Amino acid sequence: MKHPIPADLRRKRLVVASLLFCFLACLASFPLAIAAQDQTQITVSAAISLKDSLDEIGQKYETSHPGTKLTFNYGGSGTLQRQIEQGAPVDLFFSAAEKQMEQLQQKGLVDAGTRRNIVANRLVLIAPAANQSLHDFDGLTDPRVKIVALGEAATVPAGMYARQTLDKLGLLAAVEKKAVYAKDVRAVLTYVETGNADAGVVYQSDAQGSTKVRIVATAPADAHDPIVYPAAVIKGAHNAAAAQMFLTFLASADARGIFSKHGFLPAENQAGTN
Repeated sequence: MKHPIPADLRRKRLVVASLLFCFLACLASFPLAIAAQDQTQITVSAAISLKDSLDEIGQKYETSHPGTKLTFNYGGSGTLQRQIEQGAPVDLFFSAAEKQMEQLQQKGLVDAGTRRNIVANRLVLIAPAANQSLHDFDGLTDPRVKIVALGEAATVPAGMYARQTLDKLGLLAAVEKKAVYAKDVRAVLTYVETGNADAGVVYQSDAQGSTKVRIVATAPADAHDPIVYPAAVIKGAHNAAAAQMFLTFLASADARGIFSKHGFLPAENQAGTN
């Protein structure tokens, strides 16, 4: 005949079992905690036009560098510049224009010794794919073109290049009356893709990736500043050494192949050339 286990003994056994369970759970999670501590985090603030390329490059880099985690913060280069000036925790800045990088360098916020031009781009005029009536930049003055999407010139390099081009072609005054301004170049693309704008000015790399727009014309090379994308490590970055390694990879043959696939040019090429 089995004797019932005293209540106080049952409680003791329950406490011991609970403590043992907690100990084993902590032991199991300990390697994960160590791994999390050992993981290198790199925060990259990059122009939104680089998104498709960098998402692909980032996956490739993380696969070949176990323990490294890349976090991309995409936006207009001018907006990203302001964030860095305000102390945003960024390791690497990848701009769509030299202007924003130069201003940060003048303020001592980037490591000038790490700065290098990675890729170049072209500026193109686009229209909705179904719209076949627009044939060149001069066509923007046609009354049938009612809305033209542009990036904000002060914060969006594509908008700055577009303004330079329209001014050079003698079209700025006429187009400004039709302009709707967007926060970044991808927003310009969206306006045209959705038919909310009859035309827009974006980078070749943006237009190339969309089936909803067609490239009407390429801006003349001498109508705007060269479109180059510089990158540099931020001064005082939390993971400066790791950021420098990723920057080196961005200039590698593997990365260049991905950039080329997405419509970018080698950095030594000026935008708008053939």
